Amino acid sequence: MNNRILIAEDEARISAFVEKGLRSNGFVTTVVADGLSAYEQARVGGCALLILDLGLPVCDGFTVLRKLREARVAIPVVILTARDSVSDVVAGLEGGADDYISKPFAFEELLARVRLRLRGEGAPEATLLRVGDLALDLRTRRAHVDGRVAELSSREFALAEVFLRNPDQVLTREQLLSRVWGFDYDPGSNIVDVYVRYLRRKVGAGRVETIRGVGYRLRA
Repeated sequence: MNNRILIAEDEARISAFVEKGLRSNGFVTTVVADGLSAYEQARVGGCALLILDLGLPVCDGFTVLRKLREARVAIPVVILTARDSVSDVVAGLEGGADDYISKPFAFEELLARVRLRLRGEGAPEATLLRVGDLALDLRTRRAHVDGRVAELSSREFALAEVFLRNPDQVLTREQLLSRVWGFDYDPGSNIVDVYVRYLRRKVGAGRVETIRGVGYRLRA
């Protein structure tokens, strides 16, 4: 399976965040910072997917996308951009993009979209995550607890997904902030503690342990 991802992003902080996250999940990454380089790298092949910012220098993401599709380059494209108007979303998808994520974004959402687009190439991806009597269905975005359905908000689901992908592993507040709330988080925020409380109410207080002074762990 080809696991090389091309990241076209001119803001170094964001590209470094995305690259680090993808590499930690087993992907090989190439980063470019302008539209011309993105087009040339995608055109020559070798990459399984392109993560494309729209506001690139030299030529913008819309131009890159149009030129790739005119050249019949079939690489899957996930647009990652601060432009979130309906017209921009429609223009991106109608221009040949496969998916569209607005900044600020949570890395777990981006990772899920990447895995989804690569699944057609045979990328192995479980659609059900389970630890004991707690399960998450990644297709329906539903949680099942002791045989019942628990309604989770999008952030609660993303937080639960991180825990279920890392059972019995201590996750720091910083790791959870980065993976669920994205690159643009406030490291001094108590939002993780708030959402862990929300999650406990829905999946059971004893499932998520507090590791004092460090973070949290899902009991396997």
